Amino acid sequence: MMILYIKNMVCNRCKMVVKAELEKLGITALNIELGEVTIEKDLDASEKAQLDLVLKELGFELIDDKKSRYIEKIKSLIIELIHEQNNDLKITLSDYLSQNVYHDYFYLSNLFSEIEGTTIEKYFIAQKIERVKELLAYKELSLGEIAFQLNYSSVAHLSNQFKKVTGLSPSHFKNIRLGGRKSLDEV
Repeated sequence: MMILYIKNMVCNRCKMVVKAELEKLGITALNIELGEVTIEKDLDASEKAQLDLVLKELGFELIDDKKSRYIEKIKSLIIELIHEQNNDLKITLSDYLSQNVYHDYFYLSNLFSEIEGTTIEKYFIAQKIERVKELLAYKELSLGEIAFQLNYSSVAHLSNQFKKVTGLSPSHFKNIRLGGRKSLDEV
């Protein structure tokens, strides 16, 4: 059994594409999560190189170094938390990340800032704003419902954060649909 870490695998569609490519190569995936795949057997160097080549053509990349794996794990956890679990967090983000990455948050925070050039908190906020944009585009929920769903303390807090990040108020964004949405790996 072997765990592969894959950069830019940030959504369910990405998981499906990676699974299909693994199957084409005759590699059995036991478990696929955002950013990582557990496969049945260890790959030799040539198999790994072939897989990396296929993945790169699709915009993914195998990650071998430990620091990059930590970064991808943090990103995957945040994306999953916001886009799949609607930010339903019962503990602090720092505790959540520490418990799931199995490392001290201070170390993770410094590493993330050093490699990504932004803080974990700013990345978290950017992901939340992308989720707000998505929910606004669907026009099914009110701003109050979106604020509640994403655990904002108030509509005003959501609105202020949205404007700070996008330069637009949520209602203005909803009306003109400018500012476009970004794919999750571009946030």
